[in-house]
Amino acid sequence: MANMGDDKRKHLEFIQNAINRMASNSFMLKTWTVLLISAMLAFFARFGEIGWYGIAVIAPLLAFWGLDGFFLSQERLFRSLYDRVRTLKDCDIDFSMDTRDFRQIPRNRWHKSALSRTLIMFYAPLLIIAGAAAILAALKLW
Repeated sequence: MANMGDDKRKHLEFIQNAINRMASNSFMLKTWTVLLISAMLAFFARFGEIGWYGIAVIAPLLAFWGLDGFFLSQERLFRSLYDRVRTLKDCDIDFSMDTRDFRQIPRNRWHKSALSRTLIMFYAPLLIIAGAAAILAALKLW
């Protein structure tokens, strides 16, 4: 029979793997965001049509920002679960990955995560650049 401490360790590993997946998804999303936004702006600038098409850059940027907020909220939920399991007695380990109990914590909610300092610091400058490029081009200043 497995040692109860081994069960707790294994459960914590499962949760940590979920946290790592969420963080990896967030990183990949940021990579794709920079790639797509840069490519779209370069393409539209090359053909002199950035004005109205520049506004089209903002839509995927906002979508990626929202999706990144979702991944961060999921990561926070699993971190809360990790903290709970870490403090459980060995005999209470049930290998549950259910995070519903932590959804009422304000910082774990999607909109709080999407408006976290780290995501704002990443997405707001991109949004400002895309918006400025669209405005300048629309005014024929670019």
